Amino acid sequence: MIIMDFSQVTIASVMAQLGNHTNVDVEEDLLRHMVLNMIRTNLVKFKNQYGELVIACDNKNYWRKQIFPYYKAHRKADREKSEINWSAIFNSINIIKEELRQYTPYPVIEVESAEADDVIATLCKQYGVVLGDGQEKILILSGDKDFAQLQKFTNVTQYDPVRKKKISTNDPETFLLEHIIKGDRGDGIPNIFSDDDSIVASKRQKPVTAKKIETIIDQIKNNQLNGSEKNYDRNRMLIDLECIPSEIGKQVIEQYNDQCEKDRSQLFNYFVKFKLKNLTESIGEF
Repeated sequence: MIIMDFSQVTIASVMAQLGNHTNVDVEEDLLRHMVLNMIRTNLVKFKNQYGELVIACDNKNYWRKQIFPYYKAHRKADREKSEINWSAIFNSINIIKEELRQYTPYPVIEVESAEADDVIATLCKQYGVVLGDGQEKILILSGDKDFAQLQKFTNVTQYDPVRKKKISTNDPETFLLEHIIKGDRGDGIPNIFSDDDSIVASKRQKPVTAKKIETIIDQIKNNQLNGSEKNYDRNRMLIDLECIPSEIGKQVIEQYNDQCEKDRSQLFNYFVKFKLKNLTESIGEF
């Protein structure tokens, strides 16, 4: 199984394409070709080893934001300051997502209040192997480092298709604990020693040293965490992919099962409709 983190890969591709030309609009036709060519390239590279593609999508109103209002709150302000027309890009991404759902043989999974992370983690938990071999291999296509925690499943691998490099960790458990302790600035999550609004309000966070991290990890493993329990629990709920609400996981599996028998009958019509001549010539690679 190949699971594509749709928004992350698409946006990273756009940023790579734009380079320093941030005041240039990205046309829908160009974005469509970029997405489809990304799919084709990675199917050619990985399909024989990992199998069929699944497309994991973000929904609005993330459940994490419902429990932590500052979750990714700074991103909107950052985009409003940018020269990039993010509104047009997201509109095109949503259009292409629906086209992929309608015309292609790939399951396109989007669950109310869930992120692509939740879709990917649920599928890995459903089909992952903690010890030993024997299950189908799973490849996560994403540049998001958060998925390193899923490498606790021995059949899960991650590859960044934009930077064209593998993302791996030798110790998924320690990676996750360090990530929880340090927080995630990109998602608006402070470290466990700092206030909820530290990133949004541009407050200086309390420093996290390697020694502090080592001490906290020892305390966690010995069930002796003192002084930071509340913020540790806050960060774990937001970062640890074992904390996904069960109802969301259930809906992910239901959608996957409902769509895993999709066929290729509309693919040629899709390419013709949008005049994707170059891709039509390579339709067998999809």
